Amino acid sequence: MRNLAALIGLMLLFGTATPTAAQTVPEPTPIVIGQSWALPSLIMGGPREINVWLPPGYGEGGQTYPVLYLLDGGTTWQDFHHISGLAQLGSVNGTTRDVIVVGIASLDRRNELALPTEDPELIARYPTQGDSARFRRFVAEEVLPFIEARFRTSGETALMGESLAGLFVVETFLKEPQMFDAYVAVSPSLWWDGGQLARQSGAYLRDHSNDARTLILTVGDEGAEAQALMGTLTGHLRDHALPGLTWSFQPRPDETHATIYHGAALDAFRQLYAAPPPAD
Repeated sequence: MRNLAALIGLMLLFGTATPTAAQTVPEPTPIVIGQSWALPSLIMGGPREINVWLPPGYGEGGQTYPVLYLLDGGTTWQDFHHISGLAQLGSVNGTTRDVIVVGIASLDRRNELALPTEDPELIARYPTQGDSARFRRFVAEEVLPFIEARFRTSGETALMGESLAGLFVVETFLKEPQMFDAYVAVSPSLWWDGGQLARQSGAYLRDHSNDARTLILTVGDEGAEAQALMGTLTGHLRDHALPGLTWSFQPRPDETHATIYHGAALDAFRQLYAAPPPAD
């Protein structure tokens, strides 16, 4: 009986204390990790979402920073949060240089990220497909100038994307190599349009200059077609051996199309933005 009375007393104590405690909890404070802009675009015919993450020390001096432009860079169901998180991690633990991350959100991925196809099945399934050239103009003529005018950029740029966004990265590297200093294509959808981009890559590479560029390629365990098309692309890269081009291909057989991105992006950060060795 004594134990029962004590238990009832505790229940009454916490039962009456809980509402009072709840009333003293302050309102939550939003966690802000970046800036989001609705960038007016004449090329795309309306405002487009651009998200920007700045290194922790950005506001403390006049330093300039490299910029990583991230495709599928929206905050809802896209990649801005987890890729900017890698940049933040590298800044905190000192494994990578500070870098500005600019997320370019997608609205219609087949329209914006895929080159035109003559495949009737793809045309029927995705009637708006194939306007990657317009999206590339948007990036070159509206996004890059917007960022360069508002932030302290060093002039060092990179473009990163996965899947269809990876296809756009490869297409941009082949057709407009001067747009960026570095390109990161994670599991690019080279199968699009029957693999024509990979097969035609040699012709595009013949027109490349010897300007310094970096290309990082990777693909997971995604079947024979993906492996064969990546082999076609890397074969053409080996055949042309451009002196100014530093390129790498790392297969990731333990990863799938759904799991490859985060680890591949982390490795790309460490390759592109390796922290300088400590001074003696």
